[in-house]
Amino acid sequence: MKYALSQRLLHWIIALMVLGALAVGMLLGFLGFSGVKDTFGIDVTNLLYKYHKTFGVLILGLMVIRIAVKLAKGAPDYAQPLTKFEHSASNAVHGLLYLCLFAMPVLGWLGTGANGFPVEFFNWKLPPILAKDKELGGLLMELHGIVGWTLAALIFLHIGGALKHAIVKKDGVLQRML
Repeated sequence: MKYALSQRLLHWIIALMVLGALAVGMLLGFLGFSGVKDTFGIDVTNLLYKYHKTFGVLILGLMVIRIAVKLAKGAPDYAQPLTKFEHSASNAVHGLLYLCLFAMPVLGWLGTGANGFPVEFFNWKLPPILAKDKELGGLLMELHGIVGWTLAALIFLHIGGALKHAIVKKDGVLQRML
C-alpha cells in the first residue's frame, strides 16, 4: 500500500525545500554574511538570506498541513512487518525529523527578529516574534544551527533506512512513498 498522493507530494516538496534551505544555511553558516558577500556580492547574498527565510516559513506552513493530513489519512500498512528495532528506529527518526522541521523555522524566525533583522517571506516582511535582543538572538541562531546539523544527520539516517529497505531487504517500504 502507498501513502495518499497528498502525503507523497508533501513529503517530496518539503524534502526538496529542506535540502535547499539546509544547503544555503550551511553556506551562510560557514562563510558568514561577510564571506558570502565577498564571494558572491551583496545582491546574491541578500537573495540567499531572503529565500532561506522564505523557504523556512514555507516549510513551517507545509509541515502544519502535513501533520493535519497525516492525522486525517494515517499511514498505510507495511507489506512485510518491520522488526521491533526497525519499528522503534523508524518512529524515533520520523518523530525527531518532524520536531526539527518545526523547530528550525521557529528558531530562525525568533533569532532573526531578536537580532533586529527582518523575516522575509518573498517580498513581504513578517513581524518579529521577539523584541531586539542581540544576546538572545545569537543564542537562538546557534540553536538554529545545531538543529540544522541534527536535521542533516536525521536525513542521512532516513535516506539510509529507505535505501536499506529498497536495496537489501527489498520489502516495499520505499514504494509506499514513491
